Formats: sequence, structure tokens, C-alpha cells
Amino acid sequence: MSQIAEHPPTGRRSHSARETEQLGAELAAGLHGGDVVLVSGELGAGKTTFVRGACRALGVTVPVTSPTFTIGQRYPSAGGTAVGHLDLYRVGSLRDEDPDLLADYVGPDTITFVEWPDAAEAEIGALGRIARRVQLSHAGDDQRLVHVANQGR
Repeated sequence: MSQIAEHPPTGRRSHSARETEQLGAELAAGLHGGDVVLVSGELGAGKTTFVRGACRALGVTVPVTSPTFTIGQRYPSAGGTAVGHLDLYRVGSLRDEDPDLLADYVGPDTITFVEWPDAAEAEIGALGRIARRVQLSHAGDDQRLVHVANQGR
């Protein structure tokens, strides 16, 4: 399988939810504890579907759903490294939030995916290493465009 694209404007086109999950799985292969993946895109662009595929590839066996109303989930994985999944859609700013809001989900022993990261990018970067930025966008029907930018190691 070819490697996922690393820099816009090149990217991969997904034709189904299954393909979007596969792109997430491809990205997961290069992640390590402490890595954070920022996942952006408009509503319905496939962010959670992409994260679900990555989580499965990392050994998560429990259901992976959007944590929009709970802010975050922490999943155990068969690989031993915990997987954090944050959705900050409802968080305008961390200024009025508990300072430890992110601490359970981002850290050296966790691979973390953050949907809607704009409200807390600086705070996230202070807790973990931003390894990738993923941008998903609608491309008509069930198709999505997926762009991944590496942040370097």
C-alpha cells in the first residue's frame, strides 16, 4: 500500500468510510508514544472515521466514537500504548477550563488524536509532540480529500 501524502496540495482521495479508515491506519503505523495528531475539517468530513481507522491499527478493540459531548476518551490498546481521542468542537478556549483537562489524554505514554484542535493547539503542543496535521474535506458524494503534513521528528 502506498504511503499517505505528506504535504498539500497533494493528498489522497477516499471514496468510502472504509477507505478513510484505511488512510487513518496507514498514518498510525508511524506513530509513537507522545505523538499527537491534529485532525481538522468541517462537520461530517470524516474526522472520527479517520481516527477510528488509526485506533484500530494501534490495537484499540473497543468502539471508537466521537467524544464531542465528553471532550475525550482514553482507549487501551493491544499494543500497550494508550490512545487518546479528544474532540474540542465545543471548547472555544481553554482559558475557562480546568488546567488539567488535557492531561489525561496527552502525554509521553499516549498517542493522541485531537479533532477541532484550534482552541488548544499551544496547550496540546506543551504536553505532547505534534507529529502530524490532518485536513479532511468533502469532495462530493461519499468522497473525501485527506491531506497529511508531517511535523518532523
